[in-house]
Amino acid sequence: MDEEAVTEIFQIKNRPFFDPLIVHIADKKEAEKYASYFPKKAKKLANIFWPGPLTLVLPKSETIPDLVTSGLPFVGLRVPNHPLTLQLLKQLPFPLAAPSANPFGYVSPTTAKHVEEQLGDKVSYILDGGPCEVGLESTIVMFENDENPVILRLGGLSIEAIENCIGKVALNIASHSKPNSPGQLDKHYATRTPLKLVSEVDINTIGKSKTGAIVFYKPFDFLPLEDQKVLSSGKSTEEAAHNLFAAMRELDNLNFDLIITETFPSKGLGPAINDRLNRARG
Repeated sequence: MDEEAVTEIFQIKNRPFFDPLIVHIADKKEAEKYASYFPKKAKKLANIFWPGPLTLVLPKSETIPDLVTSGLPFVGLRVPNHPLTLQLLKQLPFPLAAPSANPFGYVSPTTAKHVEEQLGDKVSYILDGGPCEVGLESTIVMFENDENPVILRLGGLSIEAIENCIGKVALNIASHSKPNSPGQLDKHYATRTPLKLVSEVDINTIGKSKTGAIVFYKPFDFLPLEDQKVLSSGKSTEEAAHNLFAAMRELDNLNFDLIITETFPSKGLGPAINDRLNRARG
């Protein structure tokens, strides 16, 4: 609610003011305070998946400053599923506008150490609740009305889980110069090291450069095993999602000339992983 404090978020992250922030609340009852309309299907999702990796974009009430929503008439609301965060939110007489704690455009943090490495003394303190359980940001679903929900960002809640709850949803995750939600820009979550799909490179020339790899469950046979990050030997897209950002960071810090990866399965959290890798490639 404090526009000066919200401005600091944009300044510390070097985040453009056209990229809206998600507002975190302690429980679904609070959503009624900050949304002017709470459709039935949105309430059904909230009942099942809050607390959890789901953000609902709803028509906003006038109490939410335009700065938070980048001037849009909608606000992203989420009840996070972490005891430390919920304890904090329940002590506050206001909701928290809060993005990922990283410089804008870079790989999102999944541990407090990542935050410290990236933001350092730009923030006064860090609450350490341990490593992120899901590892990807929340899935964002927008409701302009009750009939046409739209997924704006793929994330830690699968499309299958959402559609099993409320039926068919549209998908609009394309890049935007004026996004409706975080994570829609065409280049985001990016490593400093160039990242490409293995299908985009000539594997016969890989030996001439220092190359790392991010793979699902089976390492590439043309690279040393120590230069590869296997995200899930058990072929779980949920485990792969949990490990993705940490693997990207680790490889990015090893001074490779190139990081290669593969396309993940189109089920579970596979589409969300592919989305992050595609945006990291730019």
